[in-house]
Amino acid sequence: MTTITDLSQLDPNGHYSYADYLNWRFDAAIELIRGKISLMSPAPSLDHQRVSWQLTGYLFEYFRKKPCRAFAAPFDVRLYDRRKSVVANQDIYTVVQPDLCVICDTAKLDPHGCLGAPDWIIEILSKGNSKKEMQTKFELYRESGVKEYWIVYPFEQAVHQFVLDEEYDIYRLLNMFSGEDLATPNLFSDCTIDLQEVFAE
Repeated sequence: MTTITDLSQLDPNGHYSYADYLNWRFDAAIELIRGKISLMSPAPSLDHQRVSWQLTGYLFEYFRKKPCRAFAAPFDVRLYDRRKSVVANQDIYTVVQPDLCVICDTAKLDPHGCLGAPDWIIEILSKGNSKKEMQTKFELYRESGVKEYWIVYPFEQAVHQFVLDEEYDIYRLLNMFSGEDLATPNLFSDCTIDLQEVFAE
């Protein structure tokens, strides 16, 4: 298969798999959403990076002596409908790079990143990507079986915590944390995150 070195070599309306993605060698940051190329936003804002750094610190401290593993973007996560089996790279049509994610089943980890749903994903919204994060990725994460999904709003200083109800296959809004709250992931009840510190300037 031909190595792609420039985004212009690809058809923006084409349908691609992870096997294609592996042959792309260009500087543009992209994700693959249901086989479609999705250009990622420009470099994150200062607020985004500040919040990401603070949350990364909390996750590092909490998970460094535990079996689960935490990762920050850029880190490829290959998603598929958990009700279907994965046969090969050409059967995977979604590759995302969550801002932060936690994987407890380390068998999902390989040299390319994570194959399958992380247990916990945190996305930090930027003004330019809120629609994508709230709609497209919300459905992708539910479909693939991400157990807990946090959407972080840096400008509003808020966090929405969604937990997967596997019986009904829907996300339920468990908490809406404000910037003065102590936030606790449902999956890790002894992990406490001080949002006042996370959002501090």
